[in-house]
Amino acid sequence: MVAERVVGPEEQLQEDGQELSLRPRRLFEYIGQEKIKDRVRVFIEAAKAREECLDHVLLYGPPGLGKTTLANIIASEMGVNIRVTSGPAIERPGDLASILTNLRKNDILFIDEIHRLNRTVEEVLYPAMEDFALDIVVGKGPSARTLRLSMPPFTLVGATTRPALLSSPLRDRFGDTFRLEYQEISAMKEIIVRAAGILQIDITGDGAYEIASRSRGTPRIANRLLRRVRDYAQVRADKVIDLDTAREALSRQGVDELGLDEIDRRLLHSIIENFDGGPVGLDTLAASTSEEADTVMDVYEPYLLLLGFIQRTPRGRIATRKAYAHLGRAYPEVTGPEQQAPLWDADDPEDE
Repeated sequence: MVAERVVGPEEQLQEDGQELSLRPRRLFEYIGQEKIKDRVRVFIEAAKAREECLDHVLLYGPPGLGKTTLANIIASEMGVNIRVTSGPAIERPGDLASILTNLRKNDILFIDEIHRLNRTVEEVLYPAMEDFALDIVVGKGPSARTLRLSMPPFTLVGATTRPALLSSPLRDRFGDTFRLEYQEISAMKEIIVRAAGILQIDITGDGAYEIASRSRGTPRIANRLLRRVRDYAQVRADKVIDLDTAREALSRQGVDELGLDEIDRRLLHSIIENFDGGPVGLDTLAASTSEEADTVMDVYEPYLLLLGFIQRTPRGRIATRKAYAHLGRAYPEVTGPEQQAPLWDADDPEDE
């Protein structure tokens, strides 16, 4: 189990109620992702004009960017109910059938982590998505027969952080697909100012920008950092978040000016100090940092790759010139045509 990090994009247990209060409820309140908002707005207006349900929608992207929020906004704009569940929660076809038969006309079914759906459950989902019907097998053996039950039209909104793990038949049944991107700092600042207003926090423009620049382009992280800085400001800074207060509070949390925490820096230090900047295989790197290989690849690496601090190569991970500069290290100049693979990488095959 991964320890909860202040800059981790995953939702933490104690944040359920706090996150819900900060989530926008209408499309005009949703900050950033402008291209997606324009497409969704047209999508919704056309469906409402025809008095039809929306086509099925797939939302994908890194965690914490607002996929669940966008699904709820779509339901609100359409004026319909939304039923929220997740892939792992639907264990048997009967579970899905129970959910589907309780939907009303044009309602939205939101399935988070849809890539984790059981394959037998998917088989039930296909006719429901295409024909708005459920195929139920009655009886056993030679006397078994299939009954088709009609159901009201509905919209399936699926969300995933791993779109490549979706089966092709399921992926092809979605009418539209939206990829949520990391937010720009300007959008992050607007998100923080809006959240500060809801939480009744006094914050300056410079303070909001400082938090935004360390939020890794992820609204969920921005809201979490804002609450941490609020606590510090309440005790040490007269309840006002300005530039100096934000810097001091986030430094005490171990979050540097680019949003890296202690684990991120330890990973970079390991590549640079223990393996001369790489290349080093994933398993070896994970062992050197006392982390699981899947955790390193899925949790820690994506943001370091986004910043250009590491590179994935066929021979392993390499620390880039930017990583050396960020850590205040001199970048080693390679004299030969290319850097030779170290001995520690020889028996550590890459899993990409």
